[in-house]
Amino acid sequence: MAVAKRSVLVLDAAEPEELAEFYARFLGGASRVGSHPDYIEIVESAGVRIVVRRDHGAAPPSWPRPDTSQQAHLHFVVPQDDMDQAEREAIDLGARPLETRDNGGSFDIRRYADPAGHPFVLAALEGHGTA
Repeated sequence: MAVAKRSVLVLDAAEPEELAEFYARFLGGASRVGSHPDYIEIVESAGVRIVVRRDHGAAPPSWPRPDTSQQAHLHFVVPQDDMDQAEREAIDLGARPLETRDNGGSFDIRRYADPAGHPFVLAALEGHGTA
């Protein structure tokens, strides 16, 4: 029998409070200091759990890089009808677009970097009212 487990995504950042605030506001959740003052937890009602860990030497990943594959990124699925609003929210909170090619159509995916440089995408399938 397997031991019960749960997963938490941990992002490194030089300023974890600022990055935790970005994700808490973007996800409509809350942030709080974790079990250690260098760990800030973000929790929202749908169960997304992210922890931002202080790393004074953190350097943002480079994505997309043609010479190497990306190792990981956050993927947020939103209703197609809400893609423009989700994009405005992300940018208003400090996200930076990574690719600016035309989006839309049957599969809309938009790429960004959070304020600390971690890549994430917004994605939706056309005609799907819920994520």
